[in-house]
Amino acid sequence: MLKSIYYKINKWRLKLNSQRNFLMYCSVIVGLFGGLAAVALKYLVHLMEDLSRNIASYFPYHFIYVFLPALGIFFTVVYLHLINRDTIQKGIGGILFNIKRNRSNIRINNVYSHLISSSLTVGFGGSSGLEAPIVCTGAAIGSNTGRLFNLTAYEKTVLLAAAASAGIAAVFNSPIAGVLFSLELLIGEITIPTFIPLLIASATGVVVSKALYSKQLFHLVTEGWVMQALPFYVLLAILSGCVSVYIANVAGKLEKGILKKQNRYVRALVGGLILGLIILVFPPLFGEGYHDLQEVLNGNIETITADSIFSQYLNHPLALLGFIALLVFMKIVATGITIGSGGNGGTFAPTMFTGGFLGLFVAYSVNQTGLIHLNTSNFIAVGMAGALSGVLHAPLTAIFLIAEITGGYVLFIPLMIVSAISYIISRYFNPHNMYWHELVHEKNIHPGHDDAMMNAISLDSVINRQFTAISKDASLKDFYKLLSRTQTNIFAVLDADKALEGVVLIDDIRRQLFDEEMKMHTIAEFMVTPPVIITHDQSVSSVMKLFDQLDVWQLPVVKDGQFVGFVSKSALLAKYRDAFIKQHKENDIFATK
Repeated sequence: MLKSIYYKINKWRLKLNSQRNFLMYCSVIVGLFGGLAAVALKYLVHLMEDLSRNIASYFPYHFIYVFLPALGIFFTVVYLHLINRDTIQKGIGGILFNIKRNRSNIRINNVYSHLISSSLTVGFGGSSGLEAPIVCTGAAIGSNTGRLFNLTAYEKTVLLAAAASAGIAAVFNSPIAGVLFSLELLIGEITIPTFIPLLIASATGVVVSKALYSKQLFHLVTEGWVMQALPFYVLLAILSGCVSVYIANVAGKLEKGILKKQNRYVRALVGGLILGLIILVFPPLFGEGYHDLQEVLNGNIETITADSIFSQYLNHPLALLGFIALLVFMKIVATGITIGSGGNGGTFAPTMFTGGFLGLFVAYSVNQTGLIHLNTSNFIAVGMAGALSGVLHAPLTAIFLIAEITGGYVLFIPLMIVSAISYIISRYFNPHNMYWHELVHEKNIHPGHDDAMMNAISLDSVINRQFTAISKDASLKDFYKLLSRTQTNIFAVLDADKALEGVVLIDDIRRQLFDEEMKMHTIAEFMVTPPVIITHDQSVSSVMKLFDQLDVWQLPVVKDGQFVGFVSKSALLAKYRDAFIKQHKENDIFATK
């Protein structure tokens, strides 16, 4: 029956006059499921939190909260290893990798595995966020919807980004921020054919979230800003940029893994115990941290130290100020330990937490001087935007997310100033955001529309298999006879097992061909080692970069140790031109129909 429905839908789709309209219908579908996924994740986390509280009720408070994070991370590792079979792709960097290298195809088990694993981690106190898992879930929904209807790589990318927008929008009830998040981080360009599906999906996700789970993560109550506070907003902007660089570097190192010599279960337990000990000193680091952030926004600053084992020493304003400063630096350490020891989560919420407490630090310390009174809630809100802008390199997302959460634009000017300065400082030290950093430096994948189109081309389609091979023991006289039967200017020198030993370039031996004394010399004397050998599964964008770097026009390709043919720069450029024309024709059609 499902197959019958599938064929009927596809038949109906093919009859449509406008592919753009079908993409709109699909954006509603992925927005619906993206919103449902966000709601499901919220309920799952609360279920795990209730379970962890029930467990904690049987033990002394301080004792059990050392072990709960380790328990959650251990359960996560068990699930990912034994049930998921390590096929999950963690983080937004994994989505970007699939967009660039895998034609926006994401495994279908990512639709549910992030919901389960991240709820186990965060529900038991893991100090990470749920936004990255919901983005990964939404991306998997969009990708597999596109695969179901045999859509192009470009269309799958749009649906992937649309579902991710729906997830973010549903979590924060912020439709514009959801759209901007995908445009700035996942797609990297703004066009009408891209923007409209994202907007539809994002709005659908918010409607679903409000209908099924209307509770906000936290409420920001802000007031209008005053000119006297402007210098302190600039100070906050500079500090936000510096802290953003710190967050990106620390998170990037810790998330790659801690205790790497230990097996995964030992790593989970030991890492979780280290995290639990940190939480004993800094209780606000337990879980996402939004609860403590809300307490601070409500004016109950002293409550953040109430459950610390050193609470009796933190009553003095200076001691409290030092505690807040340490929270700014320790949150991302706790997050890195959580993810690096095997937990699942993201750095979005920890970044907001860090930025919020940085804003609190600036406002609270200035207020203690008595020179001027700063609105603490305003600085917490603007600090969150500054940190997000610097870490994600997404200033528009940061500005509109906080503006939508606060329910107005009274802080728009401070948000713009702080987000822009933080972004400039962070960009100066880290040219790429933390998601792109690893892809650029370790996998040679660069952001940009050209790479996406390049990698939409299959390397297999541009390999010239009509090559002429010769043995290195053949004489130049034999080569002369071979040359008379072909028009190629590059020859592969292969051994008996068809493994590449070198190449012969006609331009290199043109003069010797007509020298009678050279005719009995062997090819081994004239063959050269190619500057680089391409592997069959290499990305087209990386091959084109090699052509540009080496200033050559043809390179050999091998598969499983055997030579399969040559790839030429001219063939790649021709394919790229065709892909460019095709995609822009699609965009023109979407824009006019």
